[in-house]
Amino acid sequence: MSRAVITRADYPAAVLAPSPNFGPRPEDQPVDMLILHYTGMPDDDQALAWLQNPKSQVSSHYFVHQDGKVLQLVAEFARAWHAGASSWQGVSDNNSRSVGIELANPGHNHGYHAFADAQLDAVTDLCRHIIKRHRIIPERVLAHSDIAPERKEDPGELFPWADMAEKGIGHYVRPEPLGDGRFFQAGDQGEPVAALQAMFGLYGYGCPQNGHYCDVTAAVVRAFQRHFRPARVDGIADQSTIATLHRLLAVLKPQA
Repeated sequence: MSRAVITRADYPAAVLAPSPNFGPRPEDQPVDMLILHYTGMPDDDQALAWLQNPKSQVSSHYFVHQDGKVLQLVAEFARAWHAGASSWQGVSDNNSRSVGIELANPGHNHGYHAFADAQLDAVTDLCRHIIKRHRIIPERVLAHSDIAPERKEDPGELFPWADMAEKGIGHYVRPEPLGDGRFFQAGDQGEPVAALQAMFGLYGYGCPQNGHYCDVTAAVVRAFQRHFRPARVDGIADQSTIATLHRLLAVLKPQA
């Protein structure tokens, strides 16, 4: 595989903005995941420059500006460095099997705000194009926070996963409304907690199976809430969260 920077866009509407931060994918590893991020920096141009800086050791395949302009930094056949330490369905090297998209947004630490309509229109078309070419199944279109819940929050609870799913992007069900009822939180332990952890693990999250509602479990719950039940992100597994997880598992298609 060539180590040269990208010379032709995989997505016809993308403008090339090459990054040197990539490597080869394993020859026997198909692309079967799409990971969405936000840049998490106050200045969009600074964020782009960082992804293109060899000192950063980070990159993504695509960068989507708030005005909808799409840039391609790394060829899809190459392994971009966007996922970092992560886990999904027991696999830790998610860079080798995914395409990464960065959406320009300052993120939770710098004035997080809703994503612009033009940006969402552009990322919708981009995602559809990638999903079709690589035949990525809906439940493998994920947030960075899904695969790295202890480290990441992006693209966050303001990303419209429900709207995206209606357009054929991602796996989603109508979340159970907030309400009263039994819940699990930090310090709880026992078989019910272990059963909850097992359900998160079955869906794909890197959740411990120790029967203790530990910090990692709470981080997984927050990540799940950001993606699937964004009305309240608190790391507490309330009835709404658990019922929504049940719904997702019930409609999950068996994988070959």
